[in-house]
Amino acid sequence: PIQGIHTIKYNHERLGWYDCPDHNIPTITFYLPSLIIDRCRKFSSMATGSTLRQAVTIGASLSFAVAAWVYADRLLRRSRRVEKKDMEPKETPLTPEDIVAALEGRGWDAVIVKAADMEGMVDVAPTGILKCVDGRGSDNTAMCGPKMAGGIYAIAHNRHTTSIEGLKAIVKEVAAKGHVPSVHGDHSSDMMGCGFFKLWLTGRFDDMGYPRPEFDADQGAKAVKEAGGFIEMHHGSHEEKVVLINLVENKTLEPNENDQRFIVDGWAAGKFDLDVPNFLVAAAATVEMLGGPKKAKIIVA
Repeated sequence: PIQGIHTIKYNHERLGWYDCPDHNIPTITFYLPSLIIDRCRKFSSMATGSTLRQAVTIGASLSFAVAAWVYADRLLRRSRRVEKKDMEPKETPLTPEDIVAALEGRGWDAVIVKAADMEGMVDVAPTGILKCVDGRGSDNTAMCGPKMAGGIYAIAHNRHTTSIEGLKAIVKEVAAKGHVPSVHGDHSSDMMGCGFFKLWLTGRFDDMGYPRPEFDADQGAKAVKEAGGFIEMHHGSHEEKVVLINLVENKTLEPNENDQRFIVDGWAAGKFDLDVPNFLVAAAATVEMLGGPKKAKIIVA
């Protein structure tokens, strides 16, 4: 029972109303507010049958009106929810043209190219490490994995994951999705040799809303290794001439230390449910802050 509501059993042949549901006579059930029932009771104690019939009829009519109002209110609320949902801005996929426009707005030269016209496109293989976009030479030879700024640090950065525990969870996630997780250092700065991580750790992304990691480069590398990831070491100097942003799913390019390029596999951001625009903006900002070339090719199928 709902507070303030009474149930009426009304028999249309024998005039009468009943609070008790056990009467073995044909009845119609009305759910009426208590105030209406009280008025009906007063009428029944002092009026003729016709007055009582009128009282119950009025009560039933009011009950129907209340029910109709509740139903209409529900329909209106539902229509408003549908209208609100329809009015909400729908997220549209980022197009190659959008990327070109965004880069040009930052002062870059950017063009769209076909994968068929790009030499060195290869299939992503499970033996290849998910590595940094760095174009320098490496002690690693398994280059046919996806490329992200800082390796798996790009995933942590995009998600605002700053703890060791969160980093280890990303290592497990990357492995579960068929890739070898990695981070890197270099011959001159050890684990601080990853430019992306150094920028993140020292607060160069603060004004973009990214919280700094709670661990340093050595602690991060140790956590990645303990969780089953790979530590890559680069050598040589940065001499990248172009940034390649690859949108062709499950394809990548392999670094060539004698013809250096930053390689960003944009499609991989979607595989890990990252914010794709922020992922690409962070990659572009990294190149800019490291003094790299503001020249890009967006690779499409």
